[in-house]
Amino acid sequence: MNEPLKYFIESNIPQIEETMFALVAKIDAPSDLKDSMLYSLKAGGKRIRPLFVLAVLELYQKNLQDGLIVGAVIEIIHTYSLIHDDLPSMDNDDFRRGKPTNHKVYGEALATLAGDALNTLAFGILARMDLTAEKRIELVQLLSVAAGAEGMVGGQVLDMEGEQRQLNLTELEQVHVNKTGALLRFSIEAGAVLADVSDQDRATLKEYAHHIGLAFQIQDDILDIEGTTEELGKTAGKDVASDKSTYPALLTLDGAKEKLAEHYQHAINALDQLPIDTSLLRDFAAYIVHRKN
Repeated sequence: MNEPLKYFIESNIPQIEETMFALVAKIDAPSDLKDSMLYSLKAGGKRIRPLFVLAVLELYQKNLQDGLIVGAVIEIIHTYSLIHDDLPSMDNDDFRRGKPTNHKVYGEALATLAGDALNTLAFGILARMDLTAEKRIELVQLLSVAAGAEGMVGGQVLDMEGEQRQLNLTELEQVHVNKTGALLRFSIEAGAVLADVSDQDRATLKEYAHHIGLAFQIQDDILDIEGTTEELGKTAGKDVASDKSTYPALLTLDGAKEKLAEHYQHAINALDQLPIDTSLLRDFAAYIVHRKN
């Protein structure tokens, strides 16, 4: 990771987390429920999605304050999805980010409800933001698509259905365009909404986000083979053990790395079309394809 990107990440993650924790801490809810919600929010993570919101605002030289709230909302949604992903009825994981998963600490019922609470809270936060009604409505609508049946949740269903057979490349990409990519695309598009970018620039940013979302998942699949449980903060080799459809399983490990490089290049080509300095998003693309966890 180069120094400008490292500085951007290290200077913004504390603000993202402070915003996120404060939004949850102030709600009037049973203490056990709030504890469960905050347990997973405070478990750490790369915070890539909220950082992408801020990166777009930074590119267009806009104030980052609204981006902190929207970024916190995305991380709240992402965290709810991880709590549910880890449940015994789903991926049945014992560890997440190096810590026991939520249901291992709080029980399956409370973990499920904590995920539900985070999901619904996120939309309320967007609805109450100090933005024009048009922007609030657009952000709520975009997030409902990205996080719901047409996006992340639908992708999860396709992923589960794919466990019964070997998916082809088109089917596998469709899983991850939704399951992993939808929230990443929303993060970048939300930044574009807040920054009032042109329709042309917004379409270009979405193209970048599409390829970065796929690159993110391919690298995840590669790391499941090459990484360790300690490095990943979750069980390594679980995809292979569960016979899941992955890029290395379909394309071989070398083929997956070639596909990763292909999506990375498409993302960079998209940035070449923007009439601004895109070095920050280029650095993020490189970080995603070279990360070790």
